[in-house]
Amino acid sequence: MPEVIFPGPEGRLEGRFQPGPRPRAPVAMILHPHPQGGGTMNNRIVQALYQTFAKRGFATLRFNFRGVGKSQGVFDNGVGELSDAASALDWVQSIHPEAQTTWIAGFSFGAWIGMQLLMRRPEIKGFISIAPPANMYDFTFLAPCPSSGIIIQGEADEVVTPGAVQKLVDKLRTQRHITIHHDTIPGANHFFEHEMPQLMGSVDRYLDMRLSQ
Repeated sequence: MPEVIFPGPEGRLEGRFQPGPRPRAPVAMILHPHPQGGGTMNNRIVQALYQTFAKRGFATLRFNFRGVGKSQGVFDNGVGELSDAASALDWVQSIHPEAQTTWIAGFSFGAWIGMQLLMRRPEIKGFISIAPPANMYDFTFLAPCPSSGIIIQGEADEVVTPGAVQKLVDKLRTQRHITIHHDTIPGANHFFEHEMPQLMGSVDRYLDMRLSQ
């Protein structure tokens, strides 16, 4: 899990990178929760997502948004963070230019940034969105959502209302040619404090299903 430093729009960005085992390895990037709420690339959900993609042979990157850890710059309300994510993806793709496919995964604020990146990068073929903050940010940019993915929500989430996420899922499901999976984890709060095995079980089942196709 080598530490990496790569150029971002506002200076260097700090990350952890697991290179792919072969040149055409698929690429995955994991995005962390809100920097002003203490979110970093070392968040345990971010780390678990990183490990599950790396284990499957993806070239996998997690990184700190601007102003977090050793990443330069200051928090920019999502605008700059989206630019950071685009730069980070460029960097991974420069190492794996022949990647067959690209996935994006994010938790909370990171899920919102990830879904925006999805709209801009047609090479992203799958996404994992954990507790996307549909009650705090506008998700109407997903029109249409360009690829299939899974949205996972805690049933007792006190930060992101399950109803707002359900509305987002219902809206995305009206589209043709993509499939949106939606899992609700019973009893889980926003941070899946006691439900990590159930959360990652949901992620792993979905990845197993998609990658076997």
